[in-house]
Amino acid sequence: MASSAPTILPISNTQPAVPQSEAPIATPAFRLFLNHISDTVRNGLSQRRPWAELADRNAFSKPESITEAAGRIKKNYTYFRINYLTVIAAVLGISLVTNPFSLLTLVGLLAAWLFLYLFRPSDPPLVILGRTFSERETLGLLSVLSIVVVFLTSVGSLLISALLVGAGIVCAHGAFRVPEDLFLDEPEPAAAGFLSFLGGGSAAGGGTGRI
Repeated sequence: MASSAPTILPISNTQPAVPQSEAPIATPAFRLFLNHISDTVRNGLSQRRPWAELADRNAFSKPESITEAAGRIKKNYTYFRINYLTVIAAVLGISLVTNPFSLLTLVGLLAAWLFLYLFRPSDPPLVILGRTFSERETLGLLSVLSIVVVFLTSVGSLLISALLVGAGIVCAHGAFRVPEDLFLDEPEPAAAGFLSFLGGGSAAGGGTGRI
């Protein structure tokens, strides 16, 4: 009499299924980019000099020569660098706000660079209107678009005009502000560089994107 094979009972897995993680809205490199900008602006503003010291009317006098004016500008820029950059940025911001077309154009150009090249994974390739663009072609198209926007529209003239006005205000203040009462021997903190996040972004991005 042949022995019957033992019955194998099915084993059910009672452990709950682990839900798949959703794709992040923003890549780690883009988050690092935004955090770096925020930290840079915050640290820079914390190093600015008091505005009352910048506008001290008792410290203004006419320079006796162009050489003295140039020396004052150099010393004052060393001391009031963050304040001067804030003034130039304010002039540039006011110029863009009063010209909505230029502002929207620059925002669109920046968004194109960020999301079509800098923070976009190289695989899969970019497809627009049914045509596939390689990484080199995308870079070329964005470069041509940037040249057209900056040099062949009113955006370029607006930026140049705003920068010239801001630089003129800074030079005028630096030439007439007497720097003898300033602590010019204070050590300046070493700057890490605005694009220092590029190296760390590659590791944080896990190989996706270009940063």
